[in-house]
Amino acid sequence: MLAGLAIAGTARAGAPPAGGGTVYKWTDEKGVVHYGDSVPPQYAQDERSLLNSQGVEVGHVSGNSATGSSERIRAEELARQKAQHDQFLLRDERLGQIDGQLRASAAYIDSLGTRLSTLVDRTSHFKPYSSDTNARRMPDDLAEELVSVSSEARNQRRALEAKRKEESDMRAQFEADIARYRELTTKPRS
Repeated sequence: MLAGLAIAGTARAGAPPAGGGTVYKWTDEKGVVHYGDSVPPQYAQDERSLLNSQGVEVGHVSGNSATGSSERIRAEELARQKAQHDQFLLRDERLGQIDGQLRASAAYIDSLGTRLSTLVDRTSHFKPYSSDTNARRMPDDLAEELVSVSSEARNQRRALEAKRKEESDMRAQFEADIARYRELTTKPRS
C-alpha cells in the first residue's frame, strides 16, 4: 500500500506543467523523470523527449550524438508546429460553440415568433383590434404579455446579430492567422 502511494505521489510530482509551449522530459542519473520548459545544462547532451501542451510526445532527442543539435532543432520546430496546430483546433472549437449558440438563439427567436403570432391572434378578439362593436377591452395581462414577448424577440434578434458579428470576426482572424502561418512557413530560411 505504501509503495502504491509512493508511486502515485511520484507520478503526480513528475507530471508535465500546465500551460502552453514546448515541454521537455528527461531522466536524471538516479532514474527520476523530470519535466520543464528547458533542460538543465548537465542534461543537455542526454536523451530527452519534447511534449506538446497536452503532454503528448511530439519529438525525441537522442543523447550524446553529434547530430543531437540538428535533431533538437527539428524536434523543436515540430513541437512549435504542433502547438500552433493545437491553437487552430481550439479556435475551430470556439467557432463550433458559437455556431451552436447561433442555432439555439435562432430556435428561441422562432419560438418567440410563434408565441407572438398566437398573442396577436388572441388580441384580434378584443378592442381596439376587433371589428365587433360588442368586443371587450383587451385584458391587461394579455397586453403586458404582448409587450413583453415583442421586447424579448427584439432583444434576442439584436443579440443574434452581435453573435453573428463575433463569429464573422473570429473567422476573419482565423483566416488571417492561417495566411500568416503559411507565409512564415514558406519563406526561405537563412
